[in-house]
Amino acid sequence: MTQSNLKFSDLVLNNRLLKALTELELETCTPMQTKVLPVAFQGKDILVSAETGSGKTIAYLLPVLNKITQQDSPNTATRCLILVPTRELAEQIEVHCKTLCKFTQIRCLSLIGGLPFREQKAQIRKNPEILIATPGRILEHVQKGSVELGDLETLILDEADRMLDMGFREDVMEICQACNLDRQTFLLSATLQHTGIEKVAESILNKAVHIEIGDFRKQDNNILQKIVLADSVDHKSQLIAKILQSHEYEKVLIFTNTRDQAKKLDAFLQYKKLTTDYLHGELSQDERQIVMRQFRLGKTNILVATDLAARGLDIKGLDLVINFDMARSGDDHLHRIGRTGRAGESGTAISLINANDWNLSQGIARYLNIEFEVLTVKGLEAKFKGKVETRLKKKHRPKNLKGKNKTAPKAKQRVRNKKNVGKRRKSASIVNPALDNDGLSPLKRK
Repeated sequence: MTQSNLKFSDLVLNNRLLKALTELELETCTPMQTKVLPVAFQGKDILVSAETGSGKTIAYLLPVLNKITQQDSPNTATRCLILVPTRELAEQIEVHCKTLCKFTQIRCLSLIGGLPFREQKAQIRKNPEILIATPGRILEHVQKGSVELGDLETLILDEADRMLDMGFREDVMEICQACNLDRQTFLLSATLQHTGIEKVAESILNKAVHIEIGDFRKQDNNILQKIVLADSVDHKSQLIAKILQSHEYEKVLIFTNTRDQAKKLDAFLQYKKLTTDYLHGELSQDERQIVMRQFRLGKTNILVATDLAARGLDIKGLDLVINFDMARSGDDHLHRIGRTGRAGESGTAISLINANDWNLSQGIARYLNIEFEVLTVKGLEAKFKGKVETRLKKKHRPKNLKGKNKTAPKAKQRVRNKKNVGKRRKSASIVNPALDNDGLSPLKRK
């Protein structure tokens, strides 16, 4: 048996878990699962960098669930804690976990903000083995004594780089300190080069095995990336409406950089008779759940969202991603477009670029070593042609170029009294007869 053809049946898994995998029609491990699972079953700490859509959720859930099935501990508190940056990702992992636990007695619960604290406290009293939580809410439960982490067997930090970006570092470290020291820890990050990941890893991992799957910045071959040139924000809105009206798609996710722009674009597309909704961080949790449920079920097939939806979400049938605003970095761009083209499926990503976006888009292209295909929307062609002039005109060039540009042509010197150039200079007395030979006037001579 080689690593390339590892199957779930080759692992020492509980039959009930194998039955759940069979029902999900999962037989062969992904390359990421092939590398992670054998190490995880040995109980070692793992530091993982893997591209989006690589199957990491199953890679850490299976070892946890298998360990719980092997040893029943009804009198212990929480046995596994999974920390994630967003509420949507927590709820998605809870769904995956319940699917894998279908034929077992294992219980899991998501603890996220925006929902009543007392209701969550009542659910915690039922002592679920697995908690999936955002840092702020789980820390609140720990501080108020409703969650006990002293018996914890496994700690998982999923999308750790995103949690650091969102300012959760202090919360994460406080939660880790409250956990049982004798535990197995998984730390999963999109990139191990992220500022802060190395320090966090040193603090919470014990002789961890480093596993890096693929090149994070490598373009997915199954995602076709295009750009459409635009002149203004209003022009972008018109372009998106035309693209959606003329393209075939099952589901579309449109990214904006601000909440206000998400709401405005949603209203504009609804005016164009398109079935849309919007998602951002200031919606209540009930509203966010309704929006995501409608989108997953296909009752809404166009979702306008901020980067809240850029991490970890796995939405079946999502075949088109549009960047109304260009992502602020190459890493963020990869996470956005990674919502499509998952699990080997094909997808398309379209970015709308005006003059203000051009330099950013070119920087992202260089960072990711990709080349965007230019798409033209007939009838809405942009006057902007994709090049920003940055050279200064001559009259605006700085005067002090000493030592800066030695190859520049020397400026023409001004010559005073040019007609006397090359002639012998006459003495002062000849030039002015009033002066004597010593150049002084007789009146001034002593």
